Amino acid sequence: MAMLRAIRGATTVEVDTADLITRRTQELVAQMLDANNVAIDDLVSLIFTSTPDLHSGFPATAARALGLDEVPLLGAIEADVDGALARCIRVMMHCYTDAPRAEIRHVYLEGARVLRSDLVD
Repeated sequence: MAMLRAIRGATTVEVDTADLITRRTQELVAQMLDANNVAIDDLVSLIFTSTPDLHSGFPATAARALGLDEVPLLGAIEADVDGALARCIRVMMHCYTDAPRAEIRHVYLEGARVLRSDLVD
């Protein structure tokens, strides 16, 4: 029986450019879908956050280009906390899946691997 689940992911960019934000966001979302065998029709919504040092592009716009134009997407700015990981994009993906919570694979790429090293392969 399919349950509503949340899948977390994050990535970083070395420089604040629209092209890099787009590529890294699309890579992250694609890997989250693939790692969890989630189809676009299984998606409920995605919430994106980015650190305040990213100004060149919207992660949600990048994700929409993957065919998510009918999925509700929301973007927000992370809290500006001293010592936080710089140039970071995070996503929380809500979807229906048959996978038990313990089998959900959260995806952390690039510099964001340090956020949850316990979940990185």
